[in-house]
Amino acid sequence: MRIVLPAILINMAANSPVSIVIPCLNEEQSLPLVLSKIKQLKETFFKNRNLEIVVSDNGSTDKSVEIARNFGAKVVHCTEKGYGAALQYGIKNASFDIIVFADADNTYDFLETPNLVRLIDEGSSLVIGARLKGTIYSGAMPFLHRYVGTPVLNFFINRLHGKNGAKISDCNSGFRAFDRRAFFVWDVKSSGMEFASEMLVKALRAGSKIAEVPISLYPHEKKRIPHLKTWRDGMRHLLQILMEAPAFFDKFGLSLFSLSWLILIAALILRKPVSIGVASIFGIHTMMIALLGSFFGLTIWGIGLFLSAKKNTDVRFYNFLIQLPEDQIFWSAIVFIMISFFLLVLVFVDWAVHHFMFLSLVRETIVLSAFISNGLLIISNIITAHMIKRA
Repeated sequence: MRIVLPAILINMAANSPVSIVIPCLNEEQSLPLVLSKIKQLKETFFKNRNLEIVVSDNGSTDKSVEIARNFGAKVVHCTEKGYGAALQYGIKNASFDIIVFADADNTYDFLETPNLVRLIDEGSSLVIGARLKGTIYSGAMPFLHRYVGTPVLNFFINRLHGKNGAKISDCNSGFRAFDRRAFFVWDVKSSGMEFASEMLVKALRAGSKIAEVPISLYPHEKKRIPHLKTWRDGMRHLLQILMEAPAFFDKFGLSLFSLSWLILIAALILRKPVSIGVASIFGIHTMMIALLGSFFGLTIWGIGLFLSAKKNTDVRFYNFLIQLPEDQIFWSAIVFIMISFFLLVLVFVDWAVHHFMFLSLVRETIVLSAFISNGLLIISNIITAHMIKRA
């Protein structure tokens, strides 16, 4: 089973050469097994097409480089640390346009490479080896990765970036094949583990033709020190996915903001709590929660505005605010501050008329507090976005 999106690039010829890129950091135990499988591929499936092995070394201190050279691999040395950095360096130094990459720890079976390359030959720009649709051997994938981390990240990617009903099943797979020309169009920049998510998100947003094929996943050597840090790298993936979705922050933030203000206005008009069963709503406590909700809504909305500060997005309102002339921002802020000050004076005068006793305008004061605090937050968000634009 595979996902297919509209193609943006032409098909590859069936005999196009292939570069296999392997990021490597101290993998002397498993690297010989990996390279032996690739050598077997060269003698069978790739007998009639060129196959290049590129080992992108990320500072190994063991015998990994020596082993790679003994197998005839092209070794390049990436000085910038990180999984993504090593992959990008290997991809840039590869000779051919069909790229296959997988880890050097022998968890992915390189003998399954033909299944991915066939789909590139048929016109896909990116093929993902789907572990969750294939065979995962005991001990190969931690429980949290399989049932929590990957499904959650899949959900966000499909919900925020999927087009035409596409559903990605394994966004974290490290076994992929792709057209290098498309890769350069996607402009992937991540240097860490989040490289996998950024690559997929940008391919989806570009409308590239994407396919999935079931693969096997094996446990790595027990003596090997894992490079993956579950919570740190999981958060990096999530942040990368959200970073490409300012529209999510716009819709979610404005929805929460609007709902909060509907509650505030309803409570102000009703003037007294409304009982629904054992619950009482639209009282002072409801208004306080709505005040807090309006603040949270604008904070979330502001994140999307900041993300849009460096580039145009598909959110027109963000683009409009970021392109506002500076004098309009200044005078709008001045007018808002003057209105806020005038309203505060009115409340103070009413308080003084009642001899500074208990303030009778409790609901009005809460609404006024929401108006002023929300307005100041909007102004500060816009000013901050303009400073980010200039950074």
